[in-house]
This record gives sequence, structure tokens and C-alpha cells, in this order.
Amino acid sequence: MAVPDAFRITPHKLTDLRGNFYESFRSDRLAEELGRPFPVAQVNYSVSRKGTLRGLHGTLLPPGQAKIVCCVRGAVLDIVVDLRLGSPAFGVHEVNWLDADSGDTVFVAEGLVHGFLALADDTCISYLCSTEFVPGTQLDIDPFDAELALPWQLTEEPVMSAKDSGALSVAQARDAGLLADYDACLAHYASLRGGAVA
Repeated sequence: MAVPDAFRITPHKLTDLRGNFYESFRSDRLAEELGRPFPVAQVNYSVSRKGTLRGLHGTLLPPGQAKIVCCVRGAVLDIVVDLRLGSPAFGVHEVNWLDADSGDTVFVAEGLVHGFLALADDTCISYLCSTEFVPGTQLDIDPFDAELALPWQLTEEPVMSAKDSGALSVAQARDAGLLADYDACLAHYASLRGGAVA
């Protein structure tokens, strides 16, 4: 993707008269592409009505949390943003359309933030998470921050939680020291590989 350390994964489907079959996650193939393992420590699901906007969400580093996001029912406009301080792609975002039919997934590395807009009622998103949830480590960023100018393509007022509606701007999160440092992220990724930063 345009966002470093984020990947869109498209499965190879086997189709016959019954329907189709595909692998949505395979640790060895993903580790080969990432250059490091992706341990699954927690699996989450969210179910949203059409017009629900969730995000932008991330996890403070440490502990950090990488995610694989998959739409198992419905459809979403999914956005990943690089907010790692010092990253050559700071502020860069990538838009993906995820739906249950495609089986496409998005890998979001530690230090990146992510959000989505539900495009259908009863949309269900699955998240494979590399670490367990630790209270107090969630990073919430205003999805409408003018500094990011994200293309949500809204046609009406979104349904949002009070937490997301009142989330910090990028500048506020930066000033509060909440954004991950790019070099610290690289060191974290290297530690997962069992080596030093290149």
C-alpha cells in the first residue's frame, strides 16, 4: 500500500458449484511477506449498522498491536493512516473497499491507525490482533481532522460513539506525546524478527 507496513491481502479462491473456499489467514505466508511472525493473541468482532464510522484507532507503543482486518458480512470503506512520527509517509493514507464477497483483508502494523465506514446494515468486521487489549493504551484520532483530510465519501451524518466523536486531533496527540516514533516502530518490528534494525 501507499502506507508503509500496511498490506492488502487478496485470497486465492477455489470455486465450484457449492460456492467457494479460501484461506483468510496463514501464518507462514504472512510471516514470509512481513519478514516477521504475526502471533494471534486476540480475535475481535464488531457489528455495525450502515453509516457507522469507527475510528481512527491505534494502540500506544508499547505495547503496540498489529491487526488483520476482514469484512465477514456486509461492506466497508476502510482507511489506514501512517501517524508514526519521523516516518517518510507521515500523514499518508490508503483507502480499501472490503466486503464479504472478496475476502480481502488489510494488515495494519503497530504504530498505524485505522478506521472504517460501514456501507451496509449488519456489517461484521473481524480483527485478528497480535496482542491482548490493555486498558488505557487505545489511541483515538479524530477521523475528520483537517490535517488528514480523509475521503470518507459521506452522504449523511455518520453514526459514531461519543469516544470517536471527541477524539484528539493529530496535533493534540502529537503534543501529548501519544504518537508512535517511527524508529521505535522499526526497532519493535526488528525485535519481532529477532534481529536488529537494518
